[in-house]
Amino acid sequence: MLYIVPTPIGNLEDMTYRGVRVLKECDLICCEDTRTSQVLLKHYGIESPTRSYHKFNEKEALDGLLDLLRQGKDLALISDAGMPGIQDPGRILIRACIQEGLDYTVLPGPSAGITAFIASGFLSESFEYIGFLPEKSGKRKKVLEEVRDHKNPMIFYEAPHRIQACLEDMREVLGHRQVFLGRELTKKFEDYQGFNLGEDFQDRVKAKGEFVVIVEGDQTQEEVDIQAALRDCLQEGMKVSQAVKEVAKTYGLAKNHVYKESLKL
Repeated sequence: MLYIVPTPIGNLEDMTYRGVRVLKECDLICCEDTRTSQVLLKHYGIESPTRSYHKFNEKEALDGLLDLLRQGKDLALISDAGMPGIQDPGRILIRACIQEGLDYTVLPGPSAGITAFIASGFLSESFEYIGFLPEKSGKRKKVLEEVRDHKNPMIFYEAPHRIQACLEDMREVLGHRQVFLGRELTKKFEDYQGFNLGEDFQDRVKAKGEFVVIVEGDQTQEEVDIQAALRDCLQEGMKVSQAVKEVAKTYGLAKNHVYKESLKL
């Protein structure tokens, strides 16, 4: 049996009784980073053998792990934090088990994205998981353009050294939307913040710790006739650039989106 075992995203007390038992009884624990996992394993007195299984070797290590499962060995897969298979290795191994008919099960447990979404207070039963955006601004904006019209709240992950640049790109592409930041979830310095992207947020966001960013879905596009608003501004004597800026500011829209609509006039 392959056991997919979620691990705490910060607070070690979030480990389940079942998760601890499985890790103690299995024949091998596959870790994203064995050194990081030792903190958790030592805390719970888990002495099962470990092996590295991460994004750089998961394809090469796959055949060996499948052989162990075929031999009747019990394997557990854990990541550094949270649920394996979400931003972390796991999907390839699970898919291989499905294709070969090998037994596997997924234990429920911590997930940073779900934790932050519930904490955000957004009144939606649905959401979209995006994960980490590209590091470079141009590619990041391209992804944001692709999801700009989505109606459900969106879940992003971001590192501390990129959080300010990420939020600024979100403001430029997505406009003045509500955003929720969950920082250092479940840890000693856990912090929640909610604000509008149109606000001055630079001094409010501490660039420390890992972030989960929940962004409001598109709520305005169907309600605002952008071209009509642009025509009104132009009839008042504004230049196109001034009209774009005014409409974006008035309706809390992304400037580049309003500009694209101006090209259709």
